[in-house]
Amino acid sequence: MNSLTSPDRRQLLLAAGAAALGSAVSPLHAQAAWPSKPIRFVVPFAPGGTSEIVARSVAAEMSKQLSHNVFVENKPGGAGVVAMQDVAKAAPDGHTLILGHVGTLAVNPYMLKSQPYDVDKDFIPVTLLAKVPNVFVVHADVPARNFKEFVAYVKKNPGQLNYGSAGNASAGHLAMEYLKLVTGMFITHIPYRGTGPQLTDLLSGRTQASSAGLPALSAHIKSGKLRAIAVGTQQRISHLPDVPTVAEMGYKDFETSQWYGILVPAGTPPDIVKRIQEESLKALKSSAVTERFANDNAVGGGGPSADFAAFIGREQKIWKDIVQRAQIKAD
Repeated sequence: MNSLTSPDRRQLLLAAGAAALGSAVSPLHAQAAWPSKPIRFVVPFAPGGTSEIVARSVAAEMSKQLSHNVFVENKPGGAGVVAMQDVAKAAPDGHTLILGHVGTLAVNPYMLKSQPYDVDKDFIPVTLLAKVPNVFVVHADVPARNFKEFVAYVKKNPGQLNYGSAGNASAGHLAMEYLKLVTGMFITHIPYRGTGPQLTDLLSGRTQASSAGLPALSAHIKSGKLRAIAVGTQQRISHLPDVPTVAEMGYKDFETSQWYGILVPAGTPPDIVKRIQEESLKALKSSAVTERFANDNAVGGGGPSADFAAFIGREQKIWKDIVQRAQIKAD
């Protein structure tokens, strides 16, 4: 029964051949396994803010690079908790991403009494996408021409001015509360469901001040509807060279910026995490994104997962202290 036509021998040869072929193509198969369908990129705020601008810029380039579309889904609510909870429960297959930022990752764990997930255990940091300068602005009708005059005016009129933000734990909320802490100002926080809605009220004069990323504010500063009085970075920014830093105004070591990165649900395979990081880096290096970021004074990222995880850890230590000192709460 040793004939080549023996059913047993034929089965053995076929099995051996299949095993060898499978071994040979398995790396290629694994590489091609992602993406296998459109990729959902969740943004935890309403349209119109810096978070969406960063996400859409990167998503557009990744869509060109990959075999499937990367589409942005705005999912505001609950200081980012609604979106984070949604993604934490998503299949860990690399087809659901979330845009993480300072509020959802470094502040909410200390500001909120409880969250239905653990930011350090239920997500995997993929890569930092961008750091964007915080700009402090006031409505043109506010009788303060610069930062020092604004602080003095607020102190003479405690509680009579309002500032808007994209929502609880948004970068603008945190920047203004940090500013209130160091200056001793009393100005009331009005949370909105995104930068777009809060800018509508600021431009109409229903609120008097705000802090947001330059991408969302630039056109309104140029038009004269808003007045930039300070930036949160340690150095002045090239697009607003005449606007001082808060640190320059006598508040040494003050620094706050907006930062954004990609995370995926825990359990996502390491090879897929690495692939998303690599595709993100390609997108960040594209001319469309580099030009957009340059116009907004944004600094691109793109580094490995471990670097982003370490960055988040450092930011958590900084903001834990600020949240406790400023007694920042969800309004």
